[in-house]
Amino acid sequence: MSSKPNWVYEPKPINIKRGICYGLTDLMGGGWNNIVSGVIFAFVLSQGISPAFAGAITGIGRIFDALFSLFFGSITDGFYRTRLGKRFGRRHFFILLGGILFAVLFPLFWVQSDDWRYYLIIYIAIEIVIAMILIPWETLPTEMTNDYKLRTVLSGSRMFISATGTAIVFAVLAILKHMQNPNAYLITGIIWTIIFVVAIFVSYRNTWERPLTPEFIKELESRPQLTMSEMVRKMVSDYCSTFKNKAFRQHLCIYLLSFTGKDFYSTMLPTFIICCIQGSQQDWPWTLQALSAFGILSTLAAAKLMISHGPKFLYALSYTTILITMVGYVLVWALHISNPFLVLAIISVFYQLARGILEFTPWNVFPFVPDIDHMMTRGDRAGIYAAVMTFFRKSTGAVASWIAGILLAEIGFNSKTMLDAVTTPSTIQTGIAIIFFIGPVVLIALALILSRSFKLNRQTHEILKNEISRLEQGGSKKDVSPEARLVTEELTGHPYETLWPEKRIL
Repeated sequence: MSSKPNWVYEPKPINIKRGICYGLTDLMGGGWNNIVSGVIFAFVLSQGISPAFAGAITGIGRIFDALFSLFFGSITDGFYRTRLGKRFGRRHFFILLGGILFAVLFPLFWVQSDDWRYYLIIYIAIEIVIAMILIPWETLPTEMTNDYKLRTVLSGSRMFISATGTAIVFAVLAILKHMQNPNAYLITGIIWTIIFVVAIFVSYRNTWERPLTPEFIKELESRPQLTMSEMVRKMVSDYCSTFKNKAFRQHLCIYLLSFTGKDFYSTMLPTFIICCIQGSQQDWPWTLQALSAFGILSTLAAAKLMISHGPKFLYALSYTTILITMVGYVLVWALHISNPFLVLAIISVFYQLARGILEFTPWNVFPFVPDIDHMMTRGDRAGIYAAVMTFFRKSTGAVASWIAGILLAEIGFNSKTMLDAVTTPSTIQTGIAIIFFIGPVVLIALALILSRSFKLNRQTHEILKNEISRLEQGGSKKDVSPEARLVTEELTGHPYETLWPEKRIL
């Protein structure tokens, strides 16, 4: 390794500005997830492709991507054993490479075609590239600091930026749709590409990784070299082992249910608004989604509430509000409200405020999950946990979009002939409204129920961290305080005596 200092391993003071620079990648991360759930389905339908095939594009694509993500976290964890990894950083090398590939691939998706296989191929490539960026990027708060408040600065800034990305995505498309530009999707795709790529490279240059200390290098070099089959078996074993972590199991279920419910809403909203609401215009769905700018405000509030009230409070606030707004949307349709846009806009403001909190909370909880694993294994496995979360998130997202497309096909929806509320038969409108309502409500309600028993928060994490610090300094497990024992057992789901093994579990 060169004696010249390498910026990628040089820690710097973490402040709001640094947090924003870190979070800029989520302009693309948050923006892309909303493009997948809220735009791609509608765009492919607009090309005359059937809803079943439109849902299959994101469904099949995300399954391929999820399989890639499953193995990619472990690759980044050990990558700086390589020359490229040591030079660019085990996380940063892939962020750099992914940013370059994204700039090339992303605009190609928005070219007009009547062949669903074209969109499938490009979509798979884009998803893999985005995973190449996001999986290492999501581990950086754990790499950059172990302080709860500083990690909250990083993660909170990230979710603020994510909310901004969501607003930008829909605002740009709404403007072009309102102008009735025939190339609205293509122009929007090019604009998105420019914004996202700039954000990725700013984030890349203003973050760092855990320094390559002699002790850390010695630890890496002591790990055995594995064959491909051995590596696959080990990765599968590693991923399965994350489910031994009780707090992570709860966290993952809450995360998947809530985000999939949100995806279902975004996928179905354009079809519901255009085909069910009398007098709606083609730009209404995107204008309502652009109200996600209000999510920025709730994200700022959530950053403070996360510290003062903890994640359980935020979950309850967000999920309850979303359930109420879903009732509101369906009542607008069922009561045939005249001039409904203002009412829909008010409902959407409350939905977007709640959505901002929904997206903020899980990824602010995540940086503390590897610390629980560290208590269980004494290992450094943040990349594995990020990969597992990404794998299951993408898998469930794929299922949501696919099911939505299949259900629309089953009720007889035709994207070529049912273009508005006038041309859509009342029986089809009823089917659309039921699909739009039931999917998000069931998933969000289940997330609300599970969140009530979630124990990980600032106070319990502080107790866990102090216990880890005591043990690392040579403290005896026999001297554990009753409070530390209770908290560590609640978070891990295991008796205290089995925690902090004598040898690190690889």
